[in-house]
Amino acid sequence: MQGPKGTYDVLPAAQALREQVIDVAAAIFRTAAYEHINTPAFEDTELFVRGVGTSSDIVRKEMYSFEDKGGRSLTLKPEGTAPVVRAYVQHGMHKLPQPVKLWYLERMYRFERPQAGRYREHYQLGAEAIGSGDAALDAEMIMMLSQLYEVLGVPDVELRLSSMGDRECRPPYLERLKLYLEGVGDALCRDCQERAKLNPLRVFDCKNENCISLLGEAPKLVDNLCPSCQKHFDEVRGYLDLFRRSYRVDGTLVRGFDYYTRTTFEYECARLGAQKGIGGGGRYDNLVEEIGGQPAPATGFGTGLERIVLALESAGITPAPPGIDVFIMVLAEEARPRVMQALHRLRGLGISADTDYAGRKAKGQMKQANRLNARFAVIIGEDELASGAATVRDMGSGEQESVALDGLEQNLSERF
Repeated sequence: MQGPKGTYDVLPAAQALREQVIDVAAAIFRTAAYEHINTPAFEDTELFVRGVGTSSDIVRKEMYSFEDKGGRSLTLKPEGTAPVVRAYVQHGMHKLPQPVKLWYLERMYRFERPQAGRYREHYQLGAEAIGSGDAALDAEMIMMLSQLYEVLGVPDVELRLSSMGDRECRPPYLERLKLYLEGVGDALCRDCQERAKLNPLRVFDCKNENCISLLGEAPKLVDNLCPSCQKHFDEVRGYLDLFRRSYRVDGTLVRGFDYYTRTTFEYECARLGAQKGIGGGGRYDNLVEEIGGQPAPATGFGTGLERIVLALESAGITPAPPGIDVFIMVLAEEARPRVMQALHRLRGLGISADTDYAGRKAKGQMKQANRLNARFAVIIGEDELASGAATVRDMGSGEQESVALDGLEQNLSERF
């Protein structure tokens, strides 16, 4: 039986690269003082309606919402920021030293057309910093994501950068944009005509070539910022220049959520084809207040785990093959108790160890040790029990030595 369309199984052979991405990300977050947070798989639907915005495609078309037995409308989370902000408000985290820095690895759910790198259930790595409006924090977010891609070796990555302004400069800009869209409205696709009525900024999300061409001359918000937003944007750019992080200012970058203010950014990877967005984020200074908290500026990002893996695989990047430290060959049933004792003791010392459970002959067990990429093979059979010494084989060099059974675990532990 197959799983639901748009979902997938992650088999053991595919885990190593994913785990490498997660380990690298966790280390980067830790060095920047971000703490790990988990939020529930589903939230009250109203959280996303208020936070993400009714005009976004996520709320209009992509959410998995349902009514529970208590008559409440719940939604499988389609994105990670609103749940983290809800947790910040609910648990009084505004009382902690600000900014509160958090990171997560969560499953996300969106009803959309499945394709390479885009699934109805996917994993997202993300970081949020809540409680500071400092442009340096925006730069920190951008550079953490840049560092993740760089350390992993993600190829052909480009940074797009823009600003969404704020409550002061956005309204007059929207009036200018509406006038422009009225002039070309009939030539826009049906979706863009609807977006123009709900939230004109959303027209820049369109992938229709005709719409992209028509919007080429449209006024851009990044060119119509108020002095305060312009200063903030210039500061972010200044930091990126200081870090020598190349970028391209792109006024059509609005991303898919209504909560963004000021800085927005997106990393693209050309290896991913049409769906080349690999991760991004920006500032959302009003979201905490909009979901019921005390006003608190914030910034963050999200990046798809599956898209990172696809980009790495496209470049032929694979992790070192997984392996174990020790494989213990059991060549006589009377040796089984001593083998199991050794396994238990080695694992207790943090040494990965395994043995044969399939009744293989000596040659088959040695092949199994090779398949498991074991560093050492330990041979225990009748002769070893009689002599009181096991044979330890270095699987890399092929060298062997005899080791007293009484000191086997200690001897092996000293090799790691």
